[in-house]
Amino acid sequence: MEIDVVPADFNLPVDRAWTVSMVIKSFKGRKDVNVHLFRPDWDPAEEDIYDWDVLTGDPVEPDLPVSYASCRRVLLESFTEAERDALIAYLKTRYKDKLSEIHACALNFPIPLGLTALSELAEGKDIGFIQFDKIPNYTLPFPVRGYFDLSQHKPIIEGLD
Repeated sequence: MEIDVVPADFNLPVDRAWTVSMVIKSFKGRKDVNVHLFRPDWDPAEEDIYDWDVLTGDPVEPDLPVSYASCRRVLLESFTEAERDALIAYLKTRYKDKLSEIHACALNFPIPLGLTALSELAEGKDIGFIQFDKIPNYTLPFPVRGYFDLSQHKPIIEGLD
């Protein structure tokens, strides 16, 4: 399994700044499925400790309306360095034969307005969430979800699309 933790090449303005993703070798009839991991819950008081004017930037699309709440959730869904390391260790141990890659990197700051938080996406035919903390023997002290889009991945058996 390849584990790639890209160090931040700048001073992070906050501790909660890390994204983690993984690639599952075989999942729901698809191969090499990218799963973006995130925290689905946080203490609402955490929203008050950040200087959002510093952490958020210009809109992705200047002419479109933006959700400040969604942009804030992008940060609140991310992991601290300690959470990132614990999550990677957990995945490496628990899913070692099922994963081909784990990637982690820092968010880019300021976070552009107009990004959609993963927790705001809706499940559909090909889009879904893995609720890791609902799986038996989950050992991390914080909940983790994984977002995937099967339409972005080839079927294990060709011609099954």
